[in-house]
Amino acid sequence: MNRIDAMQIFTRVAELSSFTLAADLMRLPKATVSTAIQQLERELGTRLLHRTTRRVQITQDGQLFYERCKDLLADLEELQNLFCHDSTALTGRLRVDMPSAVASEVVLPQLPDFLQAHPALEIELSSSERRVDLIREGFDCVMRVGALGDISHIARPLGYYRMVNCVSPAYLARHGQPDHPDQLATHRLIHYAPTLGTRDQGFEYMDPDHAGVVRYHRMKGALTVNSSAAYYGACLAGLGIIQVPEAGVIPALAREELFEFMPRYRAAAMPVSLIYANRRHQPRRVRVFMNWLAALMQERLIPAPDRAG
Repeated sequence: MNRIDAMQIFTRVAELSSFTLAADLMRLPKATVSTAIQQLERELGTRLLHRTTRRVQITQDGQLFYERCKDLLADLEELQNLFCHDSTALTGRLRVDMPSAVASEVVLPQLPDFLQAHPALEIELSSSERRVDLIREGFDCVMRVGALGDISHIARPLGYYRMVNCVSPAYLARHGQPDHPDQLATHRLIHYAPTLGTRDQGFEYMDPDHAGVVRYHRMKGALTVNSSAAYYGACLAGLGIIQVPEAGVIPALAREELFEFMPRYRAAAMPVSLIYANRRHQPRRVRVFMNWLAALMQERLIPAPDRAG
């Protein structure tokens, strides 16, 4: 095995802290992965990883070698594509994660054209409601909707989702329409919680009389869901109020399957970002895909939240 291949294997083992996971991710026999690490340690004359029956831990020398490997491998890929201006020359595997609604409504309908332009590219598309681990699960980039919190990766802001309050005709017929937060006490909210067992803060809205102030109104609700599809479906069934990105419900509003209410009391606009590893150079296939995805999202996002969110 050549040294470049061995270095690629080592970086993946170091990131995943597992020979088995690295072998599965790279579609290699576990013995090949183990041999590659042993070869590197023998050639370098130092221990790169501590191995036990339960875990793999990088050594101090291994950490130093890992950082240099990341830069060298990125530089090598950049060098290989230095004089390549043919857009069809993207190769390799790209692993990405995004919300299921974005995958089904935005990306998948346009993906055939992208893959036709880049026929040598393989894409692994994850669409889930949970927050994946970028490094441990081997993702090249991840789209996240909402506040990022404290992250150790690079974030590329794409824009914001404008939020709307929606109910179905069935709900309106049964409960009527609230026109002010003070009237919400007699209404029902469909609660959304990525992890069941937790509870959201209730009906969220930007105070129209105090710029930048976010307020919450605690509301009753018989149903808590943990997926966007269930959230939308529950609203269609008349089970309660939802607060969703406007871009995702424009067709339903046009067909009058849903109705917007209290437009002066919308939730704060939600930031949309692309997250990728903190590396000096990104592989060209990742940059091209992120630029393509950013362009697809452009018409669905606002550049900055307005006063009402």
